[in-house]
Amino acid sequence: MMEIRPIRSEQDYQAMLREVAAYFDAEPDPGTPEGDRFEILLTLLEAYETKHFPISAADPIEAIRFRMEQQGLSVADMKPYIGSSNRVYEVLNGKRRLSLAMIRRLHSGLGIPASALIA
Repeated sequence: MMEIRPIRSEQDYQAMLREVAAYFDAEPDPGTPEGDRFEILLTLLEAYETKHFPISAADPIEAIRFRMEQQGLSVADMKPYIGSSNRVYEVLNGKRRLSLAMIRRLHSGLGIPASALIA
């Protein structure tokens, strides 16, 4: 069991990942000394990953394309949410911005988070 200390290098990060991985097979109960240790290690890992591996917000077009791929949707399937085929192509090619009405329809009809569509 390693001493708990800040993660300062890739080597520290990898060592902490190895230690935390052991807890996933038998996760300790919260409020126990092992549970507290596990929670502290996860907090340190999260802070390091947030700083060193930031995840940028999805581009609205990427979010739409991802949902289309997930659900096997074609351009024709997008007409109720975006408009005519030409308009769908314009949006998907970045030549037309999403309107508020389109965002609402994509959110309510396809479940794409509104936050992913507003950029």
